[in-house]
Amino acid sequence: MSTLAPPLGPIEIEVIRNALTAAAAEMDITIWRTSRSTIVRELLDYSTAVFDSEGQNLAQSARIPGHLNSMTHALRALLADHVPPEQWHEGDVVIFNDPYCGGQHLPDILAFKPVFHGGARIAFVGTLCHHIDVGGLVAGSYAAKATEIFQEGLRIPPVKLIDRGVRNEGIWAMIRQNIRKPDLLLGDLSSQLASLEVGAAALTRLANRFGAAAMIEAGARILDMSEAGMRAAIGRMPDGTYEFEDFLDDDGIELGKRIRLHVRLEIEGETARVDLSGCSPQVAGPTNATLASTNAAVMFALMCCADASLHMSAGCYRPISVTAPEGLVVNARHPAPVAHRIAVSHRLLNAMNGALHQAVPDLIPAAYYGNSYVTTFQTVKDGGQRDVLVEIEIGGSGAHPAKDGVNAYASGMHNNSNIPIEMIEAQLPLTVLRYALRDGSGGAGMRRGGLGLVREWRIDSAHCFFTANMDRFDHAPYGLAGGGPAATGALVLRREGAESPIPPKTDNLKLQQGDVVRLETSGGGGFGPPADRAPEATERDTRMGYA
Repeated sequence: MSTLAPPLGPIEIEVIRNALTAAAAEMDITIWRTSRSTIVRELLDYSTAVFDSEGQNLAQSARIPGHLNSMTHALRALLADHVPPEQWHEGDVVIFNDPYCGGQHLPDILAFKPVFHGGARIAFVGTLCHHIDVGGLVAGSYAAKATEIFQEGLRIPPVKLIDRGVRNEGIWAMIRQNIRKPDLLLGDLSSQLASLEVGAAALTRLANRFGAAAMIEAGARILDMSEAGMRAAIGRMPDGTYEFEDFLDDDGIELGKRIRLHVRLEIEGETARVDLSGCSPQVAGPTNATLASTNAAVMFALMCCADASLHMSAGCYRPISVTAPEGLVVNARHPAPVAHRIAVSHRLLNAMNGALHQAVPDLIPAAYYGNSYVTTFQTVKDGGQRDVLVEIEIGGSGAHPAKDGVNAYASGMHNNSNIPIEMIEAQLPLTVLRYALRDGSGGAGMRRGGLGLVREWRIDSAHCFFTANMDRFDHAPYGLAGGGPAATGALVLRREGAESPIPPKTDNLKLQQGDVVRLETSGGGGFGPPADRAPEATERDTRMGYA
């Protein structure tokens, strides 16, 4: 007589699937409630996910698309090349941040923990946090002028931070010794560990209820369900080849030399092939990306334009293939710097959307702001006390065929919040003088693009060092179907009543007490001919100051 358990029914699969999603959400809340730095606790630049025993994403929190669609790539690279399956034990936690080991950029530290049941590994849980500083040329570790990754901060290879339940104190000490705000980083890292414990406990409860074999079976079927949904969505797109390109301003080293992001998208039946061979070669400055970031943007674009709901898991990636030869800006070769890899991801997503608009024009909006406006202030008081603030500002979303773009809305690869002004002013010698919508920054169209932001910081400390790493100052977010482009960005220093521009890629600009920095971010592109906009909408734009 067979002793095999019967296959799980659809109800059991749904119970397990939703329980895994709830586990990822519990992990998310744990980081939010226990983290120390404003970039994690307030800006919410972190993500959590649950993986099967082979490293494939089964469920995720509602956090950062650029993280979530890269974590499978990172964990599978970890298992294949650095810490093979047989070297994982109960109580282990492996961390790393090296982009050339499957990561994205050095401020993003990944942490993974295996989950065992009855001696067998049944899953992994993972977290990724953008930490406030990991050393390097500038505070915040977002150097605009780095020319090799060695200048960007502390590179952590895959290493066991916790080995069978025992902390590796040498690793903790090494990290502490190499960063500017050790208490904040180590506090946030401890928050990641707490999140992993919460996730592992949730999976253990599930395994106790259903058994290890059922957990493995459920994971495989969840992946198959996601794949089937993604294939069906692609299958409803018209077959064809669609091309589009967008440009980054430059890499901060060769000023004015634009960087091309070219997409060739082929839809054939239920599969999508994305060829990025037409992108620019890797550049000298840190505006490069590794495959983890690149794949995340491609997958996100196609998942977002599905015309039916999907369960977001690694199964969605199966019908999609990406060609990106090594040595391009989308697949940089070691030791290229990659701190500003998010600019490549943003612009690649803009290019993907431009190509997809040709296939499914009713689903795709015009370009959003397509950039992370990363600003870092390192203030120095008279007594030498140093504090670090990293802010990542956003802009306007692109107009949709059916509605206007949203003002000052985290879009695309972002899902960030803002840091409350009161918290900044309570913790650092900075005053935020202005925080407002930027009038007229959205692209004109039948549907108007969303507006960007204006934000001004006044320096109240004796000394301050300012770093900026941003784009969209030359190449505006595009409009679609006859819509107009959005405004480009601006960065200005006001000192003693006189204003002067600050280059958008600037390291360690020395500021003095009383200086004011003003950032103006891009809006989103417009959709449709401006002449087709309803008169009452135009009147409202004028009344609200949007025009």
